[in-house]
Amino acid sequence: MLKEEKRQILIDLMKKMKADDSLPLKSGSTNLVFGEGNVDTKVVFIGEGPGFYEDQKALPFVGRAGQLLNELLTSIGLERKEVFITNVVHHRPPQNRDPLPEEMAAYQPYLDKIIETIDPKVIVTLGRFSMGKFLPGVTITRVHGKPEVITWNGRTITIVPMYHPAAALRNGSIKLQLQKDFLVIKEVLEKIEKEEEEEKKKPKQESLV
Repeated sequence: MLKEEKRQILIDLMKKMKADDSLPLKSGSTNLVFGEGNVDTKVVFIGEGPGFYEDQKALPFVGRAGQLLNELLTSIGLERKEVFITNVVHHRPPQNRDPLPEEMAAYQPYLDKIIETIDPKVIVTLGRFSMGKFLPGVTITRVHGKPEVITWNGRTITIVPMYHPAAALRNGSIKLQLQKDFLVIKEVLEKIEKEEEEEKKKPKQESLV
């Protein structure tokens, strides 16, 4: 799918979300926080839900946790504009509480459509809620920084579970771990690029027809 096609699909999806009064967190929030970034990226980051600043600016990860995320991206040679960032819920939960299972379920079709449209090779989950979407029944303390290749809706995607940057701001040891884990993203992307290059070099089989 061409980049412009992807962009148009996501614009239409965002309009549909804005008009959807059935979304459970809509009434208590200021703005829809759809997501932002490169629609043609290989990497999508999925967090938890918008906080105060995100709700005000209608953009994901723009508070202190967002500043840390930007620093972490820079540390592996990526710019924020090169990736796509979104959340499992797209309106701010009251008092920044954890999203409830039924709330995540209500936003799921929209998030699934975002992923389906962008079609990333890698999804970095930030925190246990987005991790649980792809790797149910595991604990973040056990699997953080460990890539796992899964089949999701017919697509092969590498999931890289990470601690949420907000947790790293509260705990120095988690911050150190997050910095270390981010290097894994670079390794995964380099591996994918190498595989793609090798695939291009393979001689194409000629059709017998």
